[in-house]
Amino acid sequence: MSVPRSGEGGAEALPSGSADAAPGLHFGTARARWVLVAAVLGSGIAFLDATVVGIALPAIGREFSAGVDALQWVSNAYTLTLAGLLLLGGTLGDRYGRRRVFVIGVIWFAAASLLCGLAPSALWLVVARALQGVGAALLTPGSLAILQASFVPEDRSRAIGAWSGFGGVAGAIGPFLGGWLIGAASWRLVFLINLPLAVAVVLIANRHVPESRAPDDGGPLDVRGAVAITLALVGITYGLTEGPVQGWGSAVVLLALIGGVACAVAFVLSEQWAANPMLPLPIFRSVQFSAANAVTFVVYAALSGALFLLPVVLQVAAGYTPLQSGLALLPVTVIMLALSARSGALAARIGPRLQMSVGPLVIGAGLFLLVRIDAGGDYLTQVLPAVVVFGLGLAINVAPLTSTAMNAAPAEHAGIASAVNNDVARIAGLLAVAVLPVVAGITGDAYLHPDALLSGFREAVLISGLLCLAGGLLAALTIKNPIGGAGVPRSHDRELHCALDAPPLRGEHHALHAGAR
Repeated sequence: MSVPRSGEGGAEALPSGSADAAPGLHFGTARARWVLVAAVLGSGIAFLDATVVGIALPAIGREFSAGVDALQWVSNAYTLTLAGLLLLGGTLGDRYGRRRVFVIGVIWFAAASLLCGLAPSALWLVVARALQGVGAALLTPGSLAILQASFVPEDRSRAIGAWSGFGGVAGAIGPFLGGWLIGAASWRLVFLINLPLAVAVVLIANRHVPESRAPDDGGPLDVRGAVAITLALVGITYGLTEGPVQGWGSAVVLLALIGGVACAVAFVLSEQWAANPMLPLPIFRSVQFSAANAVTFVVYAALSGALFLLPVVLQVAAGYTPLQSGLALLPVTVIMLALSARSGALAARIGPRLQMSVGPLVIGAGLFLLVRIDAGGDYLTQVLPAVVVFGLGLAINVAPLTSTAMNAAPAEHAGIASAVNNDVARIAGLLAVAVLPVVAGITGDAYLHPDALLSGFREAVLISGLLCLAGGLLAALTIKNPIGGAGVPRSHDRELHCALDAPPLRGEHHALHAGAR
């Protein structure tokens, strides 16, 4: 299961109109339904892979005789390129046409999925996953941007609501479908199933989706910034992942870490002096915005590290089938679907501080309960209680966290605020997947030995739980409710976004559409 996270978005705020034509689709018309289908399927193919790859890791490891570091790269290679290029992908869509870039992204993602499905080695699979991330960075910002630009303003809320609802259904189906494919045939079908879906998306989009773009070009593309942040993530993640394998004193590891840090510094300097920066640094002058993203980093690092290991533990140590491990976290999706809107509404009334402080504590309690998993792995007594508590914590925390990050940014930077919050969550997960197994002693082929894996997993979830407690304390100390006791304000001038895998939304959608993805 993928970690519920902040929404994806381009570097610029989505315009209400288009350079090609004014938005004119009404919800419920034939063409509007086709546009909605294209957006849902397009985002769905990227989301389904992110959901089920974790379930496939044990099977991939056995087929390729891969160590933990290789499995980390199967997960992280995708996140690396997606996180590094997401802002650029949104900007390309705004400038060159959202439908055009969306379709290119879908085709690219499908081609990379084919390479994943045919992979003869772990290295091949890692490279193909990195290429998948490039495709996802092109297609995901366009999914909701197309709806935003295509529907008349009074129908956008319904279109986004329908998109969110179908996304929740995909979240529920994904683990079941992925687990069944892996158990019935092969992990390769997890990737190959994307091909017919991609063909359908391209045909529908080319026939029914109107083209749209930003009314002006916004200046030169910040390619230098995109390259710098991507290289920074690659270098740091490579060093942290390969350090336990090659030795922390290895020249390659040291070079990767030093080079990654140097690229991160170069990225900050580049954004400070660029004429049209991908990341306008003044946005971080808001203490509330910086604090919300700091809480995002801590909490999502804990989530990503624990959820990377959980499907592996359930299959290798507790004897679950891929299907059973995929369904184990289904209650989280159900809880999020049922409670996220209510959580967002409550934060709008009372302010976000209480929920952002309590939510991580409840998440941490759920992670602590995972310590009880043993070789028997009884679902009703050992797994389900932890999953339910964990899901309640997410429902309490996710919508207020996302809304706070969005509302703390100036209105003119709402789109970039969405993208920053999403990238912070992804980078936190990237680093957690690289570091947590090492800290917990799960290295080499330890994941193939149930006793060693269980011991390391217990240590890992304790660390993750403590991180969540730290996130709750950080929120209590730094997050402020709006003056006067009002909750999160609604404004038609701000873009808010689904609290999970989605671009920013505008106006009425607010945190109430924070769905369980």
